[in-house]
Amino acid sequence: MLLKTYKTTFLQELSPLYDAMEIESFFYIVLEQFHNKKRIDLALHPELEMDALQLLRWESVLSDLKKEKPIQYILGETEFYGLRFLVNENTLIPRPETEELVELIIDDSQKSKVGSLKILDIGTGSGCIAISLAKNLLNAEVSAIDVSEKALETAKINAEINAVNVHFILKNILETEDLEEQYDIIVSNPPYVRNLEKSEIKPNVLEFEPHLALFVEDDDALLFYRKIAQLAKKHLSENGLLFFEINQYLGKQTVELLEEIGFKNILLKKDIYENDRMIRSTM
Repeated sequence: MLLKTYKTTFLQELSPLYDAMEIESFFYIVLEQFHNKKRIDLALHPELEMDALQLLRWESVLSDLKKEKPIQYILGETEFYGLRFLVNENTLIPRPETEELVELIIDDSQKSKVGSLKILDIGTGSGCIAISLAKNLLNAEVSAIDVSEKALETAKINAEINAVNVHFILKNILETEDLEEQYDIIVSNPPYVRNLEKSEIKPNVLEFEPHLALFVEDDDALLFYRKIAQLAKKHLSENGLLFFEINQYLGKQTVELLEEIGFKNILLKKDIYENDRMIRSTM
């Protein structure tokens, strides 16, 4: 079958669930994954075909997309900060907003021109933050914590794929009284979606991504931020930096929490969608 012909079928079959731009994005992601071809290749070579086995693989993807399974889980991988990451049901799918957090940390670190850095990522999941920092900050010694053994198994593979050394630690941060050492930077993208916000979450997230890494109780939505900030207060070096990705609705409350714990120079930063999303603070 001609790939160009199948594209029409693909668009028609998914149009009740997704908008045309999103379906096109799915199509070209799979085209590159299965055929190592890009949009321009199909435009220049409309005669490109797929065989029966390739068609079966496309049909399997189509079936999963109809169930609203995320394309990243269907293919088992995604791109984050220009790097390849394996993802599965044990790890959140990295978001563009988190890339902005990584960019902020890298920019700050490069401007400081310090000799070496010790960085800790708390709640690492796929390892996307820790690995991206290790890849781009060659003077950094990076460690990463997660409560999920299976998530850490995936993160370790991702570190190997991207040829970086990250020290992974299995630990429940809420049950932790002390960290292993002092750090120059502590960063976390912890669970922050309140149960009351579930109605805003799309089915592809709600039904497939790990709730352990997403949700917190409505009556104590900042429990991870409080615990991590308290630990950071004890385990950040002089002039150390604490970075958070946050709930867009709780920016003011998160800033106030950090002020109460004793952090200074608190920067609340918006993401590309103009939502409060990142916080940087100092000791």
